[in-house]
Amino acid sequence: MTELELQQQRAHNWRTAGNPVRTLEDARSFLDDIGFCLMYRDRSLPLVATFIGAYSGSSDDVPDAVHAFADPRSKPAMELMVRLLRERAAFEISLSAGCDVVVSPSLFPFFYALVGDHNPKAVPKVRDQGKAISPLAVTVFEAIQREGPLSKPMLREKVGREMSGPGLDRALGELWAILKITRVDYREGEGAFWDVLYRWAPEALKEGINISVPEAISALVSKYVEAAVAVGQDEIEQLFSRLTSRSKVREAVNALLAARELTWMPAGTKTLLRLTPAPEPRNPLPRRPVHG
Repeated sequence: MTELELQQQRAHNWRTAGNPVRTLEDARSFLDDIGFCLMYRDRSLPLVATFIGAYSGSSDDVPDAVHAFADPRSKPAMELMVRLLRERAAFEISLSAGCDVVVSPSLFPFFYALVGDHNPKAVPKVRDQGKAISPLAVTVFEAIQREGPLSKPMLREKVGREMSGPGLDRALGELWAILKITRVDYREGEGAFWDVLYRWAPEALKEGINISVPEAISALVSKYVEAAVAVGQDEIEQLFSRLTSRSKVREAVNALLAARELTWMPAGTKTLLRLTPAPEPRNPLPRRPVHG
């Protein structure tokens, strides 16, 4: 496969070849096909599809989260994504500040298996899933658990008007990073609404809790490779090390190679990983004519 052919196949999969996602059904189909994508471009993850790119039908000048407010495509793309959230036809995960991932319902349990809590109703601890949780985040979780879904203005009413905006943003980010809460709606003038994830998606959480970490990594890696057509091992490790350790990602890749789920292929000057192609069916022998 040449580099040009690889780019063309990715553009087709990522809906940036002049085939934009504009309707709710388009968005459902795109997300089901691709599994997950970034909301906006992230320079550190160049080989991941973006929802804003799919909405645009092009990868040209796709904004990152910092500059999205100034791009006229951002508002309609966000409105379309929020419609998916409302119908539970998509879920969101935060890899880091400004790096949000939109996930299909079928793939979300595998993300939850890596990031989520096996006791989702429990109040988060000061250090949960290896990440620091502030006392304010605990208070915010309890308020959403008791009253949710809540927007930030509503949370300030419940938790304390003196709470700073940045402090509340940090608390929400801490809870979102460990999938204790999730954005479930967005309204003009009030912003995002948040709810505890176990109430919003109980079946997805139940499924995710029963998925092992190796199984989850393998499923996510396979879907990513399929959507990107072919990628290097470094790109795989760089993406999924945001969710788990590089060593576990490497083990999953090696297991997929050993099981022949993945294979190496040349692409231009590089050697990349792709899903192993299904064997072509053998042509049956032609039937000999029957003479009466």
